[in-house]
Amino acid sequence: MAEEEKIKKAKKGMSPAILVWIIILLVVISGGFSSFYVVDETENAVITRLGKYTQTVGSGLHYKLPYGIDKAYTVPVKVVQTEQFGFKTIKSGRNNEYKNNIGAESTMLTGDLNIVDVEWIIQYRIVDPKQWLFGVYEKQQTIRDISRSVINTLVGDRAILAIMGSERTNIQVQAQEMMNAYFDSLGLGISVTTVQLQNVVPPSGVQAAFEDVNKAIQDMNRFINEGKEAYYAEIPKAQGEAEKQIQVAAGYAAERVNMAKGDAARFNAVYNEYRRSPEVTKKRMYLETMDEIFSSETKPELIDGSLDNFLPVKNIKGGN
Repeated sequence: MAEEEKIKKAKKGMSPAILVWIIILLVVISGGFSSFYVVDETENAVITRLGKYTQTVGSGLHYKLPYGIDKAYTVPVKVVQTEQFGFKTIKSGRNNEYKNNIGAESTMLTGDLNIVDVEWIIQYRIVDPKQWLFGVYEKQQTIRDISRSVINTLVGDRAILAIMGSERTNIQVQAQEMMNAYFDSLGLGISVTTVQLQNVVPPSGVQAAFEDVNKAIQDMNRFINEGKEAYYAEIPKAQGEAEKQIQVAAGYAAERVNMAKGDAARFNAVYNEYRRSPEVTKKRMYLETMDEIFSSETKPELIDGSLDNFLPVKNIKGGN
């Protein structure tokens, strides 16, 4: 009872001026707390004054008008954000991740009228905080809708085997370019840094048939490569043999031509000598021929002792 009486006496003794100063002090303190804010290193802050955009500030300690006159909206500009399509990664109780497939989102029609399941992710960063906050109302849904539209377009322009093989990288590159063009035109304030196709497979009902087709294509490519290998091994060898034969033939031709030219030159020389002195030339040719016959290793055999059929040569004994 004594304490209550003391409190009542203190209230009765408090003047209105003191109450005013206490209220002013509380207002100043609360205004001070609401005037300063800290922006993280990975963020920018967009400042609005009475709902109208005024500026964008970087990381650090900043001041703004209190009591809701200025408002700061932090935006993670240095954080790479990810959107998953066709599947969803779910964390279990022990922080293990597993995929939950979203079939309707991943099923697409290819250019050759086949059905394929495509799973992909996109990664993006916010490059314009103002546009990110005020440019588009349904930001996440817009990102997903445009990404699905772009992938559907690129898949619909190609055959299923090309999508599963050689065109995979081209689809990723073109998808990134097309998405950025769409997002820039909408003023979304983001930049796509990565488009990655995670899994591209035919529907489960025809999976085995497509695996057989892929195996056949791999075998075909292997046989083609083996054929090319054998071709490149044999062709240079055959070309070398052909070049060798050509060179041998060219050498033989040159030899025969030179021999023919020599024979012709010798004949012309003999003919010229014969024209100047026919008798001497005949005798010389006769003697040279006889010398060649009798000086050879295989001497001619003289048969018929009566010399009736002896070679028509001069008398060896010197008689007439």
